[in-house]
Amino acid sequence: MLINRYNIYSISAAFQGEAQQQASRTVNYWYDSDGSLVLKARLPALAGAVLVKALEAAMPAVSATGVNVQRAEERRLTYQARRADALAMVAESYLERDAASGSTASGSTASGSTASDRAASGSTADRYQVVVHVDAETLKERTAGRCHVEHGPVLPAETVRRLTCDASVVRIVETEQGEPLDVGRKTRTIPPAIRRALNTRDPGCCFPGCTHRRYLDAHHIEHWADGGATKLSNLVNLCRTHHRLVHEGGIAIEARAGGGWRFSRPDGREFEIGYREPAPAYDWNALRDTHAAQGIPIDHNTAATRWRGERMDYELGVWALCNQEERARRRNDPGAGSSRGGAPTNCNPTESDGDSHGVSAATFY
Repeated sequence: MLINRYNIYSISAAFQGEAQQQASRTVNYWYDSDGSLVLKARLPALAGAVLVKALEAAMPAVSATGVNVQRAEERRLTYQARRADALAMVAESYLERDAASGSTASGSTASGSTASDRAASGSTADRYQVVVHVDAETLKERTAGRCHVEHGPVLPAETVRRLTCDASVVRIVETEQGEPLDVGRKTRTIPPAIRRALNTRDPGCCFPGCTHRRYLDAHHIEHWADGGATKLSNLVNLCRTHHRLVHEGGIAIEARAGGGWRFSRPDGREFEIGYREPAPAYDWNALRDTHAAQGIPIDHNTAATRWRGERMDYELGVWALCNQEERARRRNDPGAGSSRGGAPTNCNPTESDGDSHGVSAATFY
């Protein structure tokens, strides 16, 4: 009877906990002072488990290393940074699914292209519905001007140039007071036909050594805002990481005479494909030989504790701490006498009770 009542109480408490989780679920976000988006979420246990599983599923597709352009070396990304990239990838996958199905988030059919074109292109214009406002002069000359996310923070001009490499553009003519006079049609910087040809030529990221084949951006070698043509000879596929490094990191791309692309750092040095040499075979005797050469004996008693379960001798501990402080004071001021009349002489550990087991004070030095 008691067990049945306990089970009923446990089930009732579980239902109350689930109801509390549903009632308190919330997601808040805001832009920090540096423009970063800060997320704060509280999810029910089941929804939270689904989110964690989605992040874990996206983690293998996230790069584990990044390129430091200044030092010309790879650096390993933290797990937290890779998890942030995985969260962005989960969001992109959802938007990409809507684009492939030919519908927007509200369920209305998008105009200007067929669903098959959107599925084949997989471009930034299809995955994102984020609106960025930028002045034409700012985009071309990289000068100060309007350049911000709609209802969001200001963006660097070079970041917007990266986004507009592969995006949909709507040209708006405004008055000096900012009132629109003419709104043009929404056009793609890279038409679907050219996108298909580019994907056929560049099935993956063209940066040396990169193996990413998904979530690629088409990069204009000469930006279309500078007069660059949208044609295959002026386009190259790059992953998100290397596309950002080309724009924000100052990496230059040039076509090779015999085909392919040359990626160079701001100082002119070329990026080359790096190969890792295989790790040498491990010899289990190497560690033992190293210890023997250094005179470090390792046996079955090395890791054994010397504590035998006896009670803590606080008198011995206080005596050792007092001596340590006195010795440190004398080292710092050799000519000074003991302010305490020397180390305590009535705390000789050899004269204490049997709990010290003959431990010398030198053990604590």
